[in-house]
Amino acid sequence: MGNVLTERLNIDYPIIQGGMGNISDPGLAAAISNAGGLGTIGAGNMSLHEVSAKINETITRTSMPYCVNVPISVHPNPEQLVQELIDLKVPVVSLSAGNPSPFISLLKQHNIIVICVSSTVRQATKAESAGADIIVCEGYEAAGINALNESTTMTLIPQVVEKVNVPVVAAGGIADGKGLAAALSLGAMGVQMGTRFIATKEAPFHDIYKQAIIEATDESTVIVGRRYNRIRRLMKTSYANKLVEIEKENECPQLFLEKTTEEHHKAGALLGDPENGFMNGGQIAGLINDCPTVNELIETMVAEAKQILKLSLDKV
Repeated sequence: MGNVLTERLNIDYPIIQGGMGNISDPGLAAAISNAGGLGTIGAGNMSLHEVSAKINETITRTSMPYCVNVPISVHPNPEQLVQELIDLKVPVVSLSAGNPSPFISLLKQHNIIVICVSSTVRQATKAESAGADIIVCEGYEAAGINALNESTTMTLIPQVVEKVNVPVVAAGGIADGKGLAAALSLGAMGVQMGTRFIATKEAPFHDIYKQAIIEATDESTVIVGRRYNRIRRLMKTSYANKLVEIEKENECPQLFLEKTTEEHHKAGALLGDPENGFMNGGQIAGLINDCPTVNELIETMVAEAKQILKLSLDKV
């Protein structure tokens, strides 16, 4: 499944891991890179020391390319973080949750491949004009923090592909070979996944979180934060229900923001505490029903996508 994207990233398969914020883990990222995809460490709001430690552990586990995600408006010192990534010679950096333009040229001066996460055609074209190498287009189906416009992956990808010349990667609502084949059919060069990688053997997340994904239906996620323009897609849990009630009862966003910090994220994802923490989850969770190794997942996805695309060509 080699194409322009895999050649540019020096990976075997057009599959990228989403950032996952503070719960990113070197073991999972390295497993994805070793399986032929692009593993990612999410910087979240971690200190430079914490990010550096995760990067150093990742490179002891894999000699393949990997990525670090910088959520610009989330991290307290994005300028210092970007400089740290330059100093550590990180091969690929993805920029999200903010204006990437001030960082793109600096990263590219140091031969770092830059991925920009976009949720609109306007964002994608601006990122390309600023020098982005790859555009990840994330639809409203995705887990975690989402864009206010709520465009779906199915509608967003072909519109962005039509307007930019750099490789486009589809994110949101993808978990198997059918999703990979669909993204390629829409003109994307690959996919980015988060929720699907949660339910894998190498993922460090609590079994309660993994089981919630595996047992999910098409109605198992909920959007919170619309009232405050802070949209998040979460698994439906008792804590998510508390956030829904907070949003109904409080016009001021302060309490909501206090209850959606990364500490509460870690409580849900890493400690499996559905009473005191939230669990991000994409709409695609309803399609996930097992917990394979990363290598098994990627091999199965690629084989299924190849078969679907071959059958489509045979019918032409």
